[in-house]
Amino acid sequence: MKLIMPVIERKSLSRREIIRAFGASVALAAFSELRADTAGRDSLPMQFYKSLTEEQHAKIVLSVDHPKRQYVSNWWYICPDQRLHTFYTKDQQDLVKQIFESLHSEEYREKMDWQVQKDLMGQIKNTPSVGFFGTPTDKDFEFIYTGHHVTRRCHAITDKGLGFGAAPIFYGNFAKAFRETKDHEGNPFWYQGLLFNEFYSALDGKQQEKTLVGREPRKEDPATVILKSKTDLPGISGSDLSKDQQAKLLDTMRRMLACFRPDDVAATMKTIEDKKLVDRLFVSCYGGSFDIGNDKVWDTWQIEGPELVWYFRGVPHIHGYFHLAA
Repeated sequence: MKLIMPVIERKSLSRREIIRAFGASVALAAFSELRADTAGRDSLPMQFYKSLTEEQHAKIVLSVDHPKRQYVSNWWYICPDQRLHTFYTKDQQDLVKQIFESLHSEEYREKMDWQVQKDLMGQIKNTPSVGFFGTPTDKDFEFIYTGHHVTRRCHAITDKGLGFGAAPIFYGNFAKAFRETKDHEGNPFWYQGLLFNEFYSALDGKQQEKTLVGREPRKEDPATVILKSKTDLPGISGSDLSKDQQAKLLDTMRRMLACFRPDDVAATMKTIEDKKLVDRLFVSCYGGSFDIGNDKVWDTWQIEGPELVWYFRGVPHIHGYFHLAA
């Protein structure tokens, strides 16, 4: 198998390979500011990209505007026939593991690795799949990691977190049973549910009544689960919160994102604050069958607006969707 290498490492190149190598060098120069944090080395995704053979490149490097770029599901594979355990060398698999771990805060990396392994459900056929949207010549060159209960994305030129690429991510898990109990024992994402309930408790009685809505939350089918809306948004409007409560909501969102790498959290929250989205957000939670144990510790909630969708569904186990045009 042939590796895609710089011109100086190959004696004979096809026209297509010359164009590819030239384009990559132009892009690296254009995006030098994004790579300043890598101290003279390629980012982890770039190292993986450069390790690809021609066969691998042809199979997993998709167009920058590929329809699947804005797709998300609780269980899917960006390149279903090319899985980590069969299509890549051990060194490449190790690079992908390093990339995945780098997308999370140090405190949560072990838990995120555990989640991926747990949700293989003991079957190698459930191994994740990865890919790229675009090439180094594209401004929005992206690495994507997909599988059961996992969709992660990052800009591929840099190891610095820039947000989630204006495309949806997904996280989830059932730790001990498909139908979790009210305490979600062992689930690495239930901390978000507890933080949401802490925010809910800071609201006064009338505000809590408005936040708890009688309708069902959004459906989970991939075509609609992350759709944004400007009207008919359920729950309490951020504009109806006091300044202190708005600050509490923003702090809650920041703390709920803590499992991801700090740069991505900072970029995401900067977008939310710079665009003053808090006034246009609606916060809702759901009782009845969506409240496990009927204990009024809300297992399912939404924070959404015309530019953001954050849907946390705790029944029968945790699924989390996040989509912001950062």
